[in-house]
Amino acid sequence: MVSVPFPTHGTRSVTPAEQPPTPVKLVIAGGFGVGKTTTVASISEIRPLTTEAAITEVAAGVDDLTHTPGKTTTTVAMDFGRVTIDPTLKLYLFGTPGQDRFGFMWDDLVEGALASLVIVDTRRLDDCYAAVDYFEHRDVPFAVAVNAFDGEVEHDLEEVRWALDIAEHVPLIVFDARNTGSVRDALLAALQVAVDRAEAAAMP
Repeated sequence: MVSVPFPTHGTRSVTPAEQPPTPVKLVIAGGFGVGKTTTVASISEIRPLTTEAAITEVAAGVDDLTHTPGKTTTTVAMDFGRVTIDPTLKLYLFGTPGQDRFGFMWDDLVEGALASLVIVDTRRLDDCYAAVDYFEHRDVPFAVAVNAFDGEVEHDLEEVRWALDIAEHVPLIVFDARNTGSVRDALLAALQVAVDRAEAAAMP
C-alpha cells in the first residue's frame, strides 16, 4: 500500500482512520450490447451517468441486434459510476461505448486507468477480439468476465480463452452483470491483476 503523509489542520492531526479512500479509475469495456451499462448501474453507489441514445433504423442496420432484440438504446460516449469497496479504496468506473465507430473515445477514457474489466458475450465472440487486443497492446492490466445471459454461457471457459487467445495469467471468470455481488467480484479480479503486476515490478 502506498504511504501517504497525513496533512494537518492547525494543531489537529488527521488520523489514519480519517484518511479518505484512495481513488482508482477502472474501465469497463467490451463489444456492443455485452452488458457494460448494466454492470456499472448494478454496483454504482451514485446514480450512474449514462450517455444513451436511441437506436435508429440506420444504427440498427450497422449494429447486430440478433442476440439483443429488446435493446432500444446504446452508449454513445461513456457510462460513469462510483463504488466504495472499503474505507481505503474507492473505484471510479468508466464504461466505454461498444460500437467500432465510437472507438476513437477509448484512448481518452482509458487514460490513467489502473485496470480494466473486459466483458464478453459468448454468443458473439467475434465482437470481443477488439477489446482484448486493445488492452494487450496498451499494456493495461485486465480481467475478462463472461456475462451469463439468462444464467448460461455458450462455451466452456477454456474454449473462450483459446478462441480469444487470452494469456494464462489473465483471469477469465463468469459473472452476472445484473448482480451487485457478482460485479464486485469481477471488479476485484481486475484490480488483483494490477496489484500483482505492481508487486512483481517492485521485486528486486
